[in-house]
Amino acid sequence: MPHSTLAFIANRLQKSAMNLDTLPIGAIAQISAIDWAAIPETEGHRLRSLGIDAGTLVEPMHKGILFWRDPISVRVGRMTVALRRKVALAIQCEPQLETAA
Repeated sequence: MPHSTLAFIANRLQKSAMNLDTLPIGAIAQISAIDWAAIPETEGHRLRSLGIDAGTLVEPMHKGILFWRDPISVRVGRMTVALRRKVALAIQCEPQLETAA
């Protein structure tokens, strides 16, 4: 019975979308959607240039210690990218249970 309960919770966690801002440190997730209208045009261009778009795997590495938790550092492939919290709130993710290779 406990095994099926854990499987149920893991399945729900994997399917629930969350903002990149609320993703726990070290959790790997796939970007499911980005609200480009909520991001300044120059920042959107920078994100696309770095390969941040729907389908990309991301992993939050660090959140700032200030009140607004800015900036947030995110691993994208072999890069580490700094994002403002406002930008991270516009990025929807789906947590992955397996680790990225």
